Amino acid sequence: MANRTSSTGARVRFAAALASPLGVLLTIPLLVIAVGLAIILLGRSTTRDASMSMARHQLAEQAQAVQNDVAFALDQADPLLARLHVLADHDKPIDEVLVRLHDLMLGRPGIAFVSISFPDGTFRGAQLTGQGTGKSIEVQESHADQGMATWFDVTDDLLVPTRSEKTNYDPRTRGFYQLAAKGQRAWTEPYTFFKSHETGITCTEPVFDAHHALAAVLTVDFDVGALSDFIARPALDQARSVVYTRAGAVLASPLAAKLPVEGDKLLRGSDLHDPALDKLFVEPDVTGTRELATRDGAYLASVAAIGGKRAGVTVPLDWYVASVVPARTLLGPTHRLEVGGVLASTLALAIAVLVALVLAWNVVRMRRQVATARSEARSAEARARELGSYRLVARLGSGGMGEVWRAEHQLLARQAAIKLIRAEVIADPQGAAEVHERFRREAQVLASMKSRHTIAIYDYGVTEAGVLYYVMELLDGLDLESLVVRFGPLPAARVIRLMVQACSSLGEAHDAGLLHRDIKPPNLMTCREADEVDICKLLDFGIVQQVDDKPAVAPSRPSKPIIETPKLTQLGTMLGTPGFMSPEQILGMPLDGRADLYALGCVAWWLLTGSEVFARDVEAKLLHKHIYDTVPVLAAAAPGWIPRELEDVIAACLAKDANARPATARELGAQLAAIAIPDEHAWTVARARAWWSDYRAPQPAPNVPSAEVQVIMPGASAFEPTIMGDTGRK
Repeated sequence: MANRTSSTGARVRFAAALASPLGVLLTIPLLVIAVGLAIILLGRSTTRDASMSMARHQLAEQAQAVQNDVAFALDQADPLLARLHVLADHDKPIDEVLVRLHDLMLGRPGIAFVSISFPDGTFRGAQLTGQGTGKSIEVQESHADQGMATWFDVTDDLLVPTRSEKTNYDPRTRGFYQLAAKGQRAWTEPYTFFKSHETGITCTEPVFDAHHALAAVLTVDFDVGALSDFIARPALDQARSVVYTRAGAVLASPLAAKLPVEGDKLLRGSDLHDPALDKLFVEPDVTGTRELATRDGAYLASVAAIGGKRAGVTVPLDWYVASVVPARTLLGPTHRLEVGGVLASTLALAIAVLVALVLAWNVVRMRRQVATARSEARSAEARARELGSYRLVARLGSGGMGEVWRAEHQLLARQAAIKLIRAEVIADPQGAAEVHERFRREAQVLASMKSRHTIAIYDYGVTEAGVLYYVMELLDGLDLESLVVRFGPLPAARVIRLMVQACSSLGEAHDAGLLHRDIKPPNLMTCREADEVDICKLLDFGIVQQVDDKPAVAPSRPSKPIIETPKLTQLGTMLGTPGFMSPEQILGMPLDGRADLYALGCVAWWLLTGSEVFARDVEAKLLHKHIYDTVPVLAAAAPGWIPRELEDVIAACLAKDANARPATARELGAQLAAIAIPDEHAWTVARARAWWSDYRAPQPAPNVPSAEVQVIMPGASAFEPTIMGDTGRK
């Protein structure tokens, strides 16, 4: 026992010595010296390993990006061939066919040519010509028996002849025609294209008539030039990428654009005159990251295979994508970092000595100040608990901008929900003004709304400590995202009932000249009040906009979502949620209420199918789908019964052109309310009450112990609640 007491006393004395001014003065410089020596001795290899690891990762990502780009380009062949089928009729007017071929080529990265060939030697096609920003699309028709080809430009959907020339081109003698004549869609081996002599590949497909005779051959062509313009550029300096076959044929490379075309000769890796690529093609099918030793230095390469099915057909060759970068590009910064580390360690040591002297001088005074501050904080907290307006009882959720708490009014004991703004967001000097304005506008907009389908707000203010808050009604229910996640897609009649109520809230907002701009399932709740059930409430007017406002620009904050999830409204990038944004909102165009109706159509789709309108992958491609892609068939995606009228209404809401959508939210609500529902599919009051009777809300967060209950009041207390994040409904 005596030994244990002695040991404890020694530790206490040692700790006290370290905390003394003299201890600080000695300890900090010694620690800095030790750390500096460790950095000098171990930093070189560690930094080099880290640099190599980072480079390998970046190269692998670059190879994956190019792989994705090539796969995306090749997979376009499937929908294009389906549309070419419609035009594969020899008797169709040439004007109609060539204009349609021209339109099919628009916005098709990586594609060089689409064509239709007929058994009599007639050939109709559209070709990408020119380079860089000067690229254009020409269409042509040729006849093998006449030996003539005529070229056209397309202006305002009209053909404008540009030239005619003699030609010996006969599609029936080309490899793609003979391959398709075997009876099914297929990919050709790499070959050189007629006239341009570019190396490329073709996805070809036959068309048969009612008597099973060959009626036409369809093609979608990809050449080196078009694919090279489309693949991702390497992020690393002096890096280059190449797509090639195991046999050594080059399918895409930025270096290919600088090379002259040499007759009907396939473009090979040796034609690029790159020492690193020459070394790579010695073993072209070795995947992964590897080092290449060449006459002009060492290189690092990352190789990945491109296989599987493309456009529904297995690719006949083994294709690979490689990214190559000089090793000196990667290790040059490492040497500079080593030198900088020595200098930084020396400077840090000198600064540490000065800091130690300052700390030793002020340590006693700081301890006294800390003790005084703690005493004042406890006193302020006690006053706040006695005089505050609201008691924060239990945290309901947190997210990007603040927290939502269940609260009680001190005098009325009324239950409410309080939203508090996040402290670290307020502390950001670049984004504080935007966040304050967004929070203030949301509170003011909610306070001005009278519809029972908009969440009600009771109070708004700022505490003395600068914490923004507003008080709103406490809802008994769940948001529509959680509703579908927990219980699956909803019956059509229930969806109609919820959407009609949402239209009522939006109608009031639009009448007041306000746009919500962030309609999505988490921002709509279904709840119960007294003996009423399935009451829809619209939440979160945090990015509301006046109709006559200019399109919003991103606040001056780092381009990063506050919460790392693509389903949340992002601050600092694009205002809105990618899966529920109208084309005009994505493009930054002026908005009106029909942008909210587009988003409401996306919500209805989610409720009926349990999925978003377009599959979520890369965010930029998801936004591209909302702008350009055709909306899928709702009935095919929804598991239950869907009335035809509801399909039509949702399709109108999801129209790319805002003029094709319902004019107002009230008009949309009237269209939905007018849909006739058979008795067997009706969502009756009895069914709704039975559902809510069986519904069990998730277990609430445990109440805060009485000793830790927080109180919030406007500008009367220095007490500041601990801010963690925003409401889960955000």
